[in-house]
Amino acid sequence: MIKRLAISSFVMVLASASTASEQSTKPIVHDAEYYVLEAQNGKVWAVEDGQLDKKLAELRKKYGTPPNIIHYMWDDQPVMSFGDPIYQKIRGYDTPNLNKLAEEGMLFSRMLTEPGCTPSRSAVLTGQLAIRTGTWEIGFPIEYTGLAAENVTLAEVLSNAGYATGFYGKLHLGDTEESYPHNQGFDEAFWALYNQVTSLYNKMGEGANAILGMKEELLAKNPYQRDRTFIQDEAYVFYLEGKKGEQAREWRNGSQELKDYKDFDIESRKRALSFIRSNAEAKKPFYVAWWPLWMSFIGEPKKVTIQRGMVGEEYQRVIEPDIAALRKTLEELGIAENTLIVAMSDNGPMTHNPPPGAGLGEGMFTGGKGDFTEGGVRVAAAALWPGVIEPGQVAGDMIHEVDLFTTFARLAGATQNIPTDRVIDGIDQTALLLKGDTNGRRDYNFIYQGPDLAATVKDQYKIHWTSKDPAQAKSGLTAVYDLYNDHREVNPIVVGGFHMKEPFKRMRARHELWKEKYPDRHHKRAPAYTGIANARPETIAISKPPAAMKELPYDVLEFIKKLDDLPYDGGDNSSPGG
Repeated sequence: MIKRLAISSFVMVLASASTASEQSTKPIVHDAEYYVLEAQNGKVWAVEDGQLDKKLAELRKKYGTPPNIIHYMWDDQPVMSFGDPIYQKIRGYDTPNLNKLAEEGMLFSRMLTEPGCTPSRSAVLTGQLAIRTGTWEIGFPIEYTGLAAENVTLAEVLSNAGYATGFYGKLHLGDTEESYPHNQGFDEAFWALYNQVTSLYNKMGEGANAILGMKEELLAKNPYQRDRTFIQDEAYVFYLEGKKGEQAREWRNGSQELKDYKDFDIESRKRALSFIRSNAEAKKPFYVAWWPLWMSFIGEPKKVTIQRGMVGEEYQRVIEPDIAALRKTLEELGIAENTLIVAMSDNGPMTHNPPPGAGLGEGMFTGGKGDFTEGGVRVAAAALWPGVIEPGQVAGDMIHEVDLFTTFARLAGATQNIPTDRVIDGIDQTALLLKGDTNGRRDYNFIYQGPDLAATVKDQYKIHWTSKDPAQAKSGLTAVYDLYNDHREVNPIVVGGFHMKEPFKRMRARHELWKEKYPDRHHKRAPAYTGIANARPETIAISKPPAAMKELPYDVLEFIKKLDDLPYDGGDNSSPGG
């Protein structure tokens, strides 16, 4: 009966979606699988939504504004890396401030993300899986691509509802002008363009052989070298700042020493707290995306944890002080009870070839950054909203980072600003936050590894479309896993799972059929580092080649158009700090 309902409900959805396009007020378009759930639960959810709207209205009346929203996100941490004292004892570090946040709020056991940093950050800001926005590839300098202007970000959705919006930390969504956060809806921004590997892009890194062939001034003269434009590290831009409607400015005039890298997070903290304070005093609701770089691949000589790894050490240097300062500031301003904090990692740990001493080992799940197994996409996460979210909860519901887009919009009274001309993968999870465990509205996930659909999850069951045994994966006979009984995905169900093959195929067919109506978008390519008021000559030359290069028998920038045609190596999407 359920199978028949699933198929017939999807047919009805296709028809209703067509007529909805003719209505003056269009509904949000979700993935096809959502409508299967809505057909069975919609009436209950409608009643529940009425109750939730009443609760949110009461809170808004009490505090005078909708809630402030702070999304604090850092890199490469598995489930239990905070909020679990046993795990931390095993790993040799402690995070008392993060642990307290988790204890006083809701700890998520099934927060899902994209498997790498760039796709993960794109997913949060757009509410869409990265495959839909062409942001599925982790980039390094110089990319000549970035989050396109046609995307509608959470900052834009909330700005249009009267929120002040600020971004502080690692963005990693490209180096083109349109991708800059102050051009994507943020009122002000202070951001790192790339990832943690840039902590090595300096003389110390070259001198220690942590990077090779970048800082030529430290190397012996190579009599065979003919091309001195191959790497162009002198043009790299690592840190920018900007305000909406203005040009960006390079922080510290382009200095890229290790001190600049480590000072960046301290400066982000100062700016984020200042932004919070000024808007609280102005009685203006705010949204802050605070995403620290946090981990340097060149650590401090003096260790403060028995782990001595980069993870344990950088929790103490960056994240623990950030959380302590944030909570103290909210209390001092008297706005803690009208502020939602979501603290989480952006993807699983870097388990493939991590730097020595990183402390980035696997958690309880198989795999890490870049993998479609749970270790790559299930992360540490908690939410705190004093007086609203019941303290001491552990939620078993499935929630995906794209859900934050839709949920934050609902809490802010900004749902009407969500675009309706594209699929929004994010599902409103307000009920989970306000009513607690078992009240989530998601039971599925589509996991892409680069541009390929690698796995699909339904409830506790997961099928691998990608496998070390391609023939078996295509047949579906040995690719289904029970995540409650085989959380490491090493013992596929055979005879007991034959009946899963066709339901999963139907699920994938619905997903891909819906994508025909709402196609994925491709990378947006453009010259890098434009729109910088204090750009250095070396940086300008990247997009405006010097006269000598104009003598070439082809357009020196023509390669930008060809980049997306190059083969994609999906074998290892787990680059350092990705």
